[in-house]
Amino acid sequence: MTPQETLQYPRHLTTADIAAGEAVCPVCSRETPDEYVPLVALGDELAQLIRANAPDSKRFEAVCARCVSLFDRAKNQILTDAALQKDGSRVLSTPLRLDADERFTGRGVTICFLDSGFFPHVDLTTPNNRIVGYRNMMQRDGDLASLFKPDVASWHGMMTSVVAAGNGSLSNGFYRGIAPESDVVLVKLARTGRITEQNIEDGLEWVLSNRSKYNIRIVNISAGGDFEQSYLHDSLSQAVEECAAQGLVVVCAVGNAGHLPNHPVFPPASAPSCIAVGGLDDNNSLNRAKRGMYRSSYGPTLDGLQKPEIIAPSIWVPAPILPNTPTAQQAELLERLDQADDADLHQIIRENPTIDAELDAALDRPVHSIRQIVALKRRRESVITAHYKYVDGTSFASPIVSSVIAQMLEANPELTPQQVKRILISTAERLPHYEVDRQGWGVIDPRSAVEKALSMRGQ
Repeated sequence: MTPQETLQYPRHLTTADIAAGEAVCPVCSRETPDEYVPLVALGDELAQLIRANAPDSKRFEAVCARCVSLFDRAKNQILTDAALQKDGSRVLSTPLRLDADERFTGRGVTICFLDSGFFPHVDLTTPNNRIVGYRNMMQRDGDLASLFKPDVASWHGMMTSVVAAGNGSLSNGFYRGIAPESDVVLVKLARTGRITEQNIEDGLEWVLSNRSKYNIRIVNISAGGDFEQSYLHDSLSQAVEECAAQGLVVVCAVGNAGHLPNHPVFPPASAPSCIAVGGLDDNNSLNRAKRGMYRSSYGPTLDGLQKPEIIAPSIWVPAPILPNTPTAQQAELLERLDQADDADLHQIIRENPTIDAELDAALDRPVHSIRQIVALKRRRESVITAHYKYVDGTSFASPIVSSVIAQMLEANPELTPQQVKRILISTAERLPHYEVDRQGWGVIDPRSAVEKALSMRGQ
């Protein structure tokens, strides 16, 4: 039973709910007026790659021209650098899954991240250091040294910033963000992972005072406040409104409480002028038929506002592993074991004691049993490669949207925050069979958003 069927008062069907026909591409599930391309007309390597990324589809002989173009552009890098899954498909990157416009990379645009802590990951610092500013709000002098400490508070902000602006240097550029040439400013809000509304408000006040110094255009907030409030009486929401009035695009994670009866939306995501981002589950696939909702929070807010406005991938998002940590050691060992010959498995485990207790305990087991343990642990720990893992939560949907906005502002620097929001809403694509309240105007469409931004130049 679909969510549409379980509603006590079903909404009217929209065009997103009604298939216009059965001629859809078996890979991306799009209807297209273009001619379909027979697989026999493609090279064996490209045809096999396309088939492998529709592993649960019925047998098909042709695909849409859009999918052929996408896989043809990325074929060499997918085959060389994308992690291979057990079903023969590949762990695809976020730009590929969303079909982002490759012409724009966020160059010349600065995104400011407000989070619990950060780490200067190589995907941000090589070949050029794009971290143009750092501020620790807990210290009067800014405490630059805290940026280089991989503590428990560092991983979240490191991941959000790299999901948006990382260049994928540890994967030959494959697991990159959509804005891999944008500059970033990192603002550490708290000593631990607990962030209060006052912490976020203090961070926004710092941004307002320093936006010109660092040329900040976008503020990404992957953190939520303490409880539901009307923006009319909430100082944090008022700070968001001031940011928008000063020309800053504020992007907020809407939260992960969609499974709760009241599915609350807290400030700052409840502020009218921010772009609140909910969660999409695309199952690491290009196939739109596989798209579903993540358990993200949703409104209407106490003020009757639709939140989120748009949704973006919130699960199966490739993100970097914090270097020099036990998690990094474990991921490296698991990848090494996965790629090793059978005869070497026991010796590799002996040479790496205390990294993983389960593997240490498996030394007396046969090869096939160790293989099963490695596969299980990679899946359980969401390991993609030695350097990247899957993450989930609207904390990572928000920076994906911020990266698309960086593309839009590169394409058209004259856009106002209000124009950016209208473009994202007008180009989004609604998910069929899911309530409007949960998804807002639908899934972000990076390519259409950039095209719309370009079309408005000089207006």
